[in-house]
Amino acid sequence: MAPSAVGTSAAVARGETVTELDKAIWHVFGAKNGDHWFGSHERGAYRYDGKTLVRYTTKDGLGSDSIEGFQEDDAGNIFIAAGNRISRFDGRTLATLIESTTTTPDDWKLLPNDLWFRGPGDSASLLRYDGRSLHRLKIPETDAGRRIVAASPRDQFPNINFTPYDPYVIFEDSRGHLWFGTALLGACRFDGKSFAWIPEEDLHNGSFGTRSIVEDRHGRFWCSNVVDRYEVDTSDSAAPRFRKLKGLRDANRPDRVPFGGVMSAVKDENGAVWFATYGEGVFRYDGKDLVHYPVTVGGSAINLYLIHRDHQGVLWLGTQQHGAFRFNGKSFEPFKP
Repeated sequence: MAPSAVGTSAAVARGETVTELDKAIWHVFGAKNGDHWFGSHERGAYRYDGKTLVRYTTKDGLGSDSIEGFQEDDAGNIFIAAGNRISRFDGRTLATLIESTTTTPDDWKLLPNDLWFRGPGDSASLLRYDGRSLHRLKIPETDAGRRIVAASPRDQFPNINFTPYDPYVIFEDSRGHLWFGTALLGACRFDGKSFAWIPEEDLHNGSFGTRSIVEDRHGRFWCSNVVDRYEVDTSDSAAPRFRKLKGLRDANRPDRVPFGGVMSAVKDENGAVWFATYGEGVFRYDGKDLVHYPVTVGGSAINLYLIHRDHQGVLWLGTQQHGAFRFNGKSFEPFKP
């Protein structure tokens, strides 16, 4: 059954065989077949099968050469988010998914095989692909969001190019519920029926936004700022709430956190959480011990963008200007195809 959202302009994506990755590799993704995909900021997407490195660009059908992420469906198709478009790579062709024109609020639902993507910037939306249709879903307004929007009217602030609702990260928890972290409003959990928010005034992420969400082995959630973690209180299923628990503190300064600027986080096969920070390297927390893994080039710390765990359990880093890094069991080292 062919997905009706796939456009008719599918083209054979031959790509270009290259010998090295771009420096600005912001996204890394390990496919189930063992291929690794690398998303650059301005030079397209790279696929490495262990032998050959191939680069795909707008010439091959991508919406943009600035890659915003990868996902994979059960059939092994790779979905590439780029330039406000989602492209599907089936191993041979690239085809653009076409948004449904009949989407309604009733399309806010959770189905087992859904793929979720961030909506276009300044749209306050998420994209849900159910295998047949691509739905753009508007994030329901909140009182906090209305106040922020009212305080900065576009006719007075024409250079504003985002909404407070715009999602930075999308995360699926162990129960199959959807979480998304926003630019200015905190984190939201959607259980298929209702939306529950951990507001920004609790998270204290400020203008940095909520860029990472991860669930630890105890079912508690870390949302960018590690000063607190949260557990879900579902005693009232109609109105779930969040219980704030103490997070991490600096061993020498109990009033401070040991690190900030968490860009991305993942849980490993042993249940430990790995936090990738903007400029302080990577931290591993197993519930007891906190271990720091500096990530440097020429002795200087570099800026990280993403941490990814592939299907073999290997950890990867996307960086702003220094390519991809891979964990060798002791440290993160530059990846050279």
